[in-house]
Amino acid sequence: MTLSRFSTMQTYMKSVIVSFIILLTFSSFSSMIENQTEDKFIVVLDAGHGGKDPGRPTKYGYKEKDIALKIVLGIGKELSKNPDIKVVYTRSTDKFIELNERGRIANKANADLFVSVHCNAWHTASPYGSETYVLGIHRNQTNFEVAKAENSVIFLEEDYEKKYEGFDPNSSEAAIGLTLAQEEYLDQSILLAKLVQDGFTNRLRRKNRGVKQAGFVVLHQTVMPSILVETGFITNKNEGTYLNSKNGQDKMSKSIANSILEYKNSLYQDDEFFIEETEKTGPPDLNFKNVIFKVQIAASAKALEPASYNFQGLTDITRLKSGNIYKYLYGKTSNYEEVKNLKARAESKGYKDSFIVAYRNGEKISLTEALKSESN
Repeated sequence: MTLSRFSTMQTYMKSVIVSFIILLTFSSFSSMIENQTEDKFIVVLDAGHGGKDPGRPTKYGYKEKDIALKIVLGIGKELSKNPDIKVVYTRSTDKFIELNERGRIANKANADLFVSVHCNAWHTASPYGSETYVLGIHRNQTNFEVAKAENSVIFLEEDYEKKYEGFDPNSSEAAIGLTLAQEEYLDQSILLAKLVQDGFTNRLRRKNRGVKQAGFVVLHQTVMPSILVETGFITNKNEGTYLNSKNGQDKMSKSIANSILEYKNSLYQDDEFFIEETEKTGPPDLNFKNVIFKVQIAASAKALEPASYNFQGLTDITRLKSGNIYKYLYGKTSNYEEVKNLKARAESKGYKDSFIVAYRNGEKISLTEALKSESN
């Protein structure tokens, strides 16, 4: 081999090696970015209505679709300040998005939360205040009217009869079929809804109309804790003016964002903090006084026999009735490490969305409160 050919071969080999290193580096970087994204707490923000759908009518000229979008973008701006949170929008412009597509976006993102933002309206100008909904059977005619107004958006969609399998927004009975998909997330949804309402009351001094249940199609489409926030009545002149102002929108955005952070912290950070603190003093003793941990694996309107053949071979199943819903709990222990193992076993049997619940003296308490209890 001549010196010239040897030099050329050397140059070629160096080029191959450098290219290989760059490829490995890029692959590692891409994997790192992907893993970082997977580790993030994902929040899908849904601005109600949009495009050809202006939202609830009002004689004052306020547009629900514009107010909802500005509040949602403000929430996203606040949440994005946290590096461990990823924000996904169903729409970030004045665009019409079908109800089933909104849920599909959240499901595809594998979201931890779905928050839909709207403005309320009524036949008269007197009602005012904020209320937050979770999916459930209409408890009264007023709740039904609110849900019916929001669900009527489907009439603007093509082939809506086929997409929603004949669902009729004008039928109160139709809501019963919507509730089942969200039942297993009901506790978390109610927790978030309460935090949002408390935030409006304590931070903004807004009238609190409470946490309510109704059959919203957009919530039915999601498979994660989900809420729909009615920020206020644009048919009320004073409240409509507030919601249509930059000051009002900024305050509503920050309040909802803070409530989402409170929810996230209550479920995750206290757990991690507790484990870290106990490990500093040696092997943690995770046995709790007067606290029983269980794993909620399912919820249904049907009363199933709590036997292993109904739950993928899992034993020690208890059935608890809550309103019209039956909740199914797996295991029973005062040891937090053991209940985490039970949760892992439930997940291995296909119950991917199972979660830990805690009881003290027979009364359900938050996991945060349980973890802060004095250990043995």
